[in-house]
Amino acid sequence: MDHGAFRKLKKGKFRPEARLDLHGMTADAAHSALTGFLFRAQASGKRLVLVITGKGRSGADDDPLPSRPGVLRRSLPEWLARPPLSSVVQEWTEAHVRHGGSGAFYVYLRRSG
Repeated sequence: MDHGAFRKLKKGKFRPEARLDLHGMTADAAHSALTGFLFRAQASGKRLVLVITGKGRSGADDDPLPSRPGVLRRSLPEWLARPPLSSVVQEWTEAHVRHGGSGAFYVYLRRSG
C-alpha cells in the first residue's frame, strides 16, 4: 500500500469491504473466527476489511489481581503478524473513529493468487 493510500485509509476515506465483530468472544474463539474470516475474505477478492475487537472492559474492582482490559485488542496485532495469518495480511492499522476508532482495526489483505 503506498503512502497516499495509507494516509486516506487512516482518515477513514476508504470503506471496508467486509467486517467481523469479535465482541464477547473468548480469545480462542476470536482467533478461530478471525482466521476463517480473513482467509474467506482474501479468497473472495476482498482487500480491506474491518475487524472490531472492542476496547475491552475492566474487571471487577474487588479482584485482588490487577488485569489489563482489552485482551482481543491487544492480541489482534500478534495474531496478524504470525503464521498462518501473516501469509494473507499485508498491513493493519487502528480504524478511524467513524469505523470504531481504537476498538477496531483495518486489515489490508494481500492479493490472492
